[in-house]
Amino acid sequence: MAQTASPGLDHELEQLLAQQHRFDTPWRTVVWNDPVNLMSYVVYVFRSYFGFTEDRATQLMLAVHREGKAIVAHGSREEMERHVQAMHEYGLWATLDKPEV
Repeated sequence: MAQTASPGLDHELEQLLAQQHRFDTPWRTVVWNDPVNLMSYVVYVFRSYFGFTEDRATQLMLAVHREGKAIVAHGSREEMERHVQAMHEYGLWATLDKPEV
């Protein structure tokens, strides 16, 4: 005879999955202003790596230039770590960030 999970166990599993989702999801990739890269190069990187339109890439570049930083992506920690690494490979300053929930 097959055993069925108790309702309490299902609820605990749901809570653990919801908690994992809270810990994973809200990570961000932040690109910071630097004194080295040209604005046109930053637009090029945003377009070629993230696939942003010219307008969106320019908006983000201007945020980096004027405000000192821009959030360019949201998602799981692992995905944002890949984006940060890619930005470093392009020569941009980038960090991983997790907003307060």
